[in-house]
Amino acid sequence: MFIQTEATPNPATLKFLPGRDVLPGGALELKSADDAARSPLAQKLFEIDGVAGVFYGADFVTVTKAGGEWQHLKPAILGAIMEHYLSGEPLLTEAGAPKPNDDGEEFFEESDAETVDTIKELLATRVRPAVAMDGGDITFRGFREGVVYLNMKGSCAGCPSSTATLKQGIENLLRHFVPEVEEVRPVA
Repeated sequence: MFIQTEATPNPATLKFLPGRDVLPGGALELKSADDAARSPLAQKLFEIDGVAGVFYGADFVTVTKAGGEWQHLKPAILGAIMEHYLSGEPLLTEAGAPKPNDDGEEFFEESDAETVDTIKELLATRVRPAVAMDGGDITFRGFREGVVYLNMKGSCAGCPSSTATLKQGIENLLRHFVPEVEEVRPVA
């Protein structure tokens, strides 16, 4: 088994491509060892000193470090991923599957439902595929008084260029197609 690695715009995050499906059609962020109880692979990754976050995309695993150097962390992470896939264990426990809205409740006025549908469609077709290439994800959280609230995950969370991505990329895109959008803000 050959696992490729790719740098991301976030220097604290690396993207690992095992050459097979990871979480087809979904995404899941695990921010702590407690969250990792949902996934045998994440449990192994959080046992590595310095691992601070794990994110699963359709065909990749993104790992965020809290400390240490990649040259020391990377071999242990590669080993854990390889061992997991060779073991045949499931990625998630039965209780660990992501819920339709694992980010929490969405918020918006019912009168804005059509606008929200358009925003979600633009995010799904134009934004999410681009940020997935960088090892992350961005999901809709809410819309209120012209402000779109988005949750940034994986390599997008804490990325030095995330503000530019939000303001110059996503905000401009949404404002172009949805005149009701005035601003985009991140939420945790």
